Amino acid sequence: MSKATQTSAPIAAAFARARAEGRVALVPYVMAGYPDEATSEALAVALGEAGADVIELGVAFSDPLADGATIQHASQRALENGMTLGKALRLAARVHARIPTPLVLMGYYNPLYAYGLARFCAEAAQSGVSGLIVPDLPPEEAEPLRSAAAARDIELIFLVTPTSPDARIAQVAEAAGKTGGGFIYCVSLSGVTGARADLPEELPAFLARVRAATSLPLAVGFGVSRPEHVARIGAMADGAVVASALLNAVDAASPGERVAAGGAFFRALQSGARRG
Repeated sequence: MSKATQTSAPIAAAFARARAEGRVALVPYVMAGYPDEATSEALAVALGEAGADVIELGVAFSDPLADGATIQHASQRALENGMTLGKALRLAARVHARIPTPLVLMGYYNPLYAYGLARFCAEAAQSGVSGLIVPDLPPEEAEPLRSAAAARDIELIFLVTPTSPDARIAQVAEAAGKTGGGFIYCVSLSGVTGARADLPEELPAFLARVRAATSLPLAVGFGVSRPEHVARIGAMADGAVVASALLNAVDAASPGERVAAGGAFFRALQSGARRG
């Protein structure tokens, strides 16, 4: 990755802008193809227009092992709707054409590998994708995808969990540093995704361990569902990822109101994003 590209990396720029504005960056999640393709596209655009700093676009998979019931359901419905990796890339391209918000694809490794890593990264770059999250790809096995992504100036974003020992966190931090920027995804708890009433009490100690290993932005996900969660995360980290709670808000609305409901939920979260 060139020096010019590094300094203008969209994800790093988004986190820097949020920091300069005195707020925690918000990263909402949209499942491509859920509840249908048109609604997921409209929702992603609406979130970008509402001020999302980065948008995480989920790629449906038949065995989403890191995800809880809400995202599993969304993934299954998207697959039933005919969503594929290729269609998700084309959806990303349409979203990218309408909003400047950096897009991060979140998907599992098998579909990417089957698609062909070089082909996938080339098409992802053409679609305006800035980053990749692959939760079932450990850093020691990530070099083929990291190299293919780096050749297209796409950042590979790694996850750490509260059960990660310090040596593992250091290994992930080193691998993340090779991607040229982005952020480290800090899973707030041991378990799968899903909206929860409270964030774990041990979160500050966990984030302190991660911060000791890296200067990259830290984004906290899993269980983020309320403005007060965002406010608490903002005192300890750089970004908050919201997924299941946002999808739940979309689900609860009538079909014609789903995009508006998702936007309203996101704007409510923004009330907790301001630091101080």
